[in-house]
Amino acid sequence: MRIIVALLICAGSVLAQQIGNPTTQQGVIPPRGVFAIRNARIVTVSGPDIENGTVIIRDGKIEAVGATVAVPAGAQTIDGSGLSVYPGMIDAGTNLGLVEVPQGANGTVDTSEVGDLNPNAKAITAVNPHSAHIAVTRVEGITTTLTAPTGGLISGQATLINLLGTAPKEMAVVPHAALVINYPRIGGGGGGFGGFQPPANLSETLTANERRLQQIRKMLRDAEAYGRTQDAYAKDKSLPRPDRNVVLEPLVPYVRGEQPVIFRADREAEIRGAIRFAEEMKLRPIILGGNDAWKVASLLREKNVPVILTGVFSLPSREDDAYDTLFENPAKLQQAGVRFCISTGDSGPEVRNLAQYAGMAAAFGLSKADAVKSITLYPAQIMNVADRLGSIETGKMANLVVTDGDLLEIRTRIKYLFIDGRPVVLTSRHTELNEAFKNR
Repeated sequence: MRIIVALLICAGSVLAQQIGNPTTQQGVIPPRGVFAIRNARIVTVSGPDIENGTVIIRDGKIEAVGATVAVPAGAQTIDGSGLSVYPGMIDAGTNLGLVEVPQGANGTVDTSEVGDLNPNAKAITAVNPHSAHIAVTRVEGITTTLTAPTGGLISGQATLINLLGTAPKEMAVVPHAALVINYPRIGGGGGGFGGFQPPANLSETLTANERRLQQIRKMLRDAEAYGRTQDAYAKDKSLPRPDRNVVLEPLVPYVRGEQPVIFRADREAEIRGAIRFAEEMKLRPIILGGNDAWKVASLLREKNVPVILTGVFSLPSREDDAYDTLFENPAKLQQAGVRFCISTGDSGPEVRNLAQYAGMAAAFGLSKADAVKSITLYPAQIMNVADRLGSIETGKMANLVVTDGDLLEIRTRIKYLFIDGRPVVLTSRHTELNEAFKNR
């Protein structure tokens, strides 16, 4: 009996250490289990806050949440007194995991393929699960990102990943979440705060852009025809068997409107053009960038086109714009009834600052509640995973952040973190460097 008691005490001590000050072996994912966060303020996002409640996590899912929830026997318990529980933050506009050292180490950059039309390029195959940027990002409460390829006209397929795992497939929430198209730009570099100036020859630019759009249009129509051919053969095996086309095949669900297409577009003319093009091709568009989205808010609302805003921290694009034009962009879209979310739009190092982007929007007209939703529930809704992520509800994936203050305040610290119901180590390259040099 004494031996059993001693073993239970040791096991309890180890579990407490894993939760309170978790440590894990490099390359080993912490196990799922049964956890209870008690006496905490729970910001459900999808409903009213629970001032003193409990969240139960079992096998990666939220089993129960509420003010009167009983703690199951054997659950590993966290005392949340004075703490707040939020859903994990989601950045829906990054290249996280595809870029390690952007300059001087080309072998660590895998964001684009050769050529302009690469719908078969899949970000999920290139994600580096051991990137230093991932740990740096998740310890700030970002649990999920949309990681997208760049370059060319059709960049490839973005992937929605959790920031925990030893292989891309372990991290994948939606392996092929959206097709990414770079809508041809109207302007280039030069004057103004944001470095934009009209092209020297607008007529030539528009002509060149139309040629680029025609390239995209032709490939999408070829994919439509390819899909019809495959369907016909599936129904009637007496027909000649069509050749498989690995470039067109990934496009079929997008041209059929089954999955969304992300258009990178910032300027008003580009956003309008992307919406027209999507309507012509019967696509489900999402605008990524959207610096001028406030100018076309009525059109975005009318067409029900969501926007992933990446420029909230940026300076205005034009010299005659007010300094807070982009700071106020989210509030203006919210007032106009446009679906939107906030993203850093970063390749990796600055994704960790996502909460500050939302905080800036809250300081310039967006309500605090909507600012939190803009980095939790809204991106989940836009990416069609709100049934699994984005809020604290029974049955959803247990991506949870436990803080000692307001999520949007820069002074707030993350005390506990769960991704897919697993307690995550709160260490990163930054914390390691801090420990190494703080006493020098």
